[in-house]
Amino acid sequence: MKHAATSEAFPDAAHDHAECISTALAAAEDTCRREGLRLTPIRRRVLELVWQNHRPVGAYDLLDQLSRDGKRAMPPTVYRALEFLQGAGLVHRIATLNAFVGCSHPDHAHQCQFLICSDCRTVVELESENIGRSLKREAAALGFQVREQSVELTGLCPECHPAH
Repeated sequence: MKHAATSEAFPDAAHDHAECISTALAAAEDTCRREGLRLTPIRRRVLELVWQNHRPVGAYDLLDQLSRDGKRAMPPTVYRALEFLQGAGLVHRIATLNAFVGCSHPDHAHQCQFLICSDCRTVVELESENIGRSLKREAAALGFQVREQSVELTGLCPECHPAH
């Protein structure tokens, strides 16, 4: 099983997102260079905005932020940027929230499980090969072939849990 320890996975209140953003942008540049993809300024800015915190962000929230930046973007521009970033493995779509988060493991293809705090909306990407294999095995037993997998779990993060 491959995932960050709880203290690393859920950022505390003093967490500085500047390092997350810097790491994500460097990984994006590396991925695009390796795959022969173009990380245009708008795609780069959308990725940067997605990584502003560890909460999912919707396309229209991104559009609002781009407008505040002085960029004249229309919804299709944001959706195309998100589609590119998702296709490149740089962001994930959180289906239950219709929003996007940055991918913590853009260097390799993987199946995701997301831990979503229902209070503060922080999302953490968990990458458990055991969970992925187990789900595929159960699906195969029913004659179902899994093409994509995304598991979303809601609950309370360590900061919002009543014991804290």
